[in-house]
Amino acid sequence: MAIPLVVGVDGSESSLEAVDWAAGEAARHDVPLLLVHAVTQDREAADLIGVATDRARSITPSARLSSEVLQGDPATALLGKARNAFAMVLGCRGLGGLAGLLLGSVSLAVAARADCPVVVVRGRSAHRDVRFRSVVVGVEDGEGSDTAVEFALREAHVRRCRLIAVHAWCVPFGGLAEPPPPAGYGAQPPRRPPAQVLDDALRGSAERYVDASVSRQVVEAPARQALLEAASDADLLVVGARRRRGHLGLQLGLVNHALLHHAPCPIAVVPQM
Repeated sequence: MAIPLVVGVDGSESSLEAVDWAAGEAARHDVPLLLVHAVTQDREAADLIGVATDRARSITPSARLSSEVLQGDPATALLGKARNAFAMVLGCRGLGGLAGLLLGSVSLAVAARADCPVVVVRGRSAHRDVRFRSVVVGVEDGEGSDTAVEFALREAHVRRCRLIAVHAWCVPFGGLAEPPPPAGYGAQPPRRPPAQVLDDALRGSAERYVDASVSRQVVEAPARQALLEAASDADLLVVGARRRRGHLGLQLGLVNHALLHHAPCPIAVVPQM
């Protein structure tokens, strides 16, 4: 049995927009769609699930659709479902908290700790309706991007659109990446040229998607700025997240944290495998 694409539902308009996006995503990948609603106390949830189900059916009438109501803290319940999910899809704001928040606390907690890719559905309708025909993936130097690149290439493949791989870099103040090592210390390995970072990250995955249209962008700018600008004309932004050594969960980092709050389109956080 195929593992499902899971979407968290809380009755907010943001979560219903996530249902819309997830229904299209489930159809593109031909996977089941599971609607999940978590409650902290006993109360009737049938109406809420019913509205979300009708919404999903209107997008993909033939979807293999199921629903589940879980008892407990929403973030904890969704993280449990993420252990066996194709991906987890969430809205950017929930019913609780302050209206001015850029990202709901549940979505942030799940994106930071889930075992599967987490998509936070953001942006205006133009960015949620596959109109721009492009997927953007951020590529960093070092570990952390391989799984994100694989995910992004797969998304570009099923959407029949182009992939834009972006690597941002900055020349440190004074022109040196770091001070020279003290006498007696071994030399540090040199940083790879920015273009090579992209080539190395794309090489293995691109061989599995030979028909993919891939463009490379090396940008001399802060990563947050470069990715937000690239995502302004994208249907999906994909970033990787490292595992934290000795701790549960992921290392979102300052850049990913900012992107989750400000991305102009849906953003996928893909954990390093």
